[in-house]
Amino acid sequence: MMTHVVLPGIVEPDGLLVQQRPTPTPGPNQVRVSVEASGVSFAEQQMRRGKYYDQPPFPFTPGYDLVGTVAETGPGVDPTQKGRRVAVLTKTGGWATDAIVDAGDLVGVPAGIDPADAETVVVNGITAWQMLHRRARVRRGGTILVHGANGGVGSTLVQLARHAGIRVLGTGSARNQAAIEKLGAEPIDYRGDVPARVRELAPDGVDAVFDHVGGPGLTDSYRLLGRGGTLVSYGSAATKNDPGNSQLPVLRLIAKLAWWNVLPNGHRATFYNIWSGRRLRRAVFQARLREDLGQVLQLLAEGAITAQVAARLPLRNAADALKLAESGTVTGKVVLVP
Repeated sequence: MMTHVVLPGIVEPDGLLVQQRPTPTPGPNQVRVSVEASGVSFAEQQMRRGKYYDQPPFPFTPGYDLVGTVAETGPGVDPTQKGRRVAVLTKTGGWATDAIVDAGDLVGVPAGIDPADAETVVVNGITAWQMLHRRARVRRGGTILVHGANGGVGSTLVQLARHAGIRVLGTGSARNQAAIEKLGAEPIDYRGDVPARVRELAPDGVDAVFDHVGGPGLTDSYRLLGRGGTLVSYGSAATKNDPGNSQLPVLRLIAKLAWWNVLPNGHRATFYNIWSGRRLRRAVFQARLREDLGQVLQLLAEGAITAQVAARLPLRNAADALKLAESGTVTGKVVLVP
């Protein structure tokens, strides 16, 4: 039998269910992974509200990513994969003791990395790496603004940027200023006049802004760009509690970015979605994921970046983990360890 967490509908964190069911067997080109760590991301916070853009119908098992060991291989999969530690981007299904995944989605984890440490840079690491190096393409010596610099994606993005020789301004709450500074960023209290402070620190504007908040503040992010700068939007946290259609805020946001791109000011605005191109070019998507996450995991193994584990909680305490992640009081990522 396997244990998994079930999100039955739109509920508060205490409404999560911990259940058991028969352990599944992998099909053709699949493997069963014995899960050692799975993270609590902003996606799960949205899913429990029914607000994630393309979440599956209730009920389902959350868990956007995982790290574990291949326990069983299906037909068509090299049996020597068994026993290999891997990281997997799943979107759902990670909050369990076992998960069935496509063999093509596996990314090897270097020896010596703690599973919970590796887990913190799966979805966060791919997102941060691709936004910085594939979308914004910020060069060494540039300056960027990272909103939520103490969060899961933000803390990873700050470290990757600093490793690449990029100056970072990072917003966060007053209580997280020291943690942001420790990561290597220049902290800015988001409750203050952020645009004024950024202009004080970067009078010519910044080379890129990474904004997961959306809402009215997105316009400020765009206006803080310097010549040739790029705004990378990757969420709409400001609308997470708004009633109504879960897709409308994202569609409006994308429309705003598209409009800004036709303005003749040399700035770029883009929306980052980690799943872009997966359906049309699955093999290309998987190869790029292995390349990008592989580089992030190698940096972690070398000590060039450090894992930001906010807390480790047992799988049965998923409700407490979700509450903690939603509290906004932690730096890094809350991890579930079955």
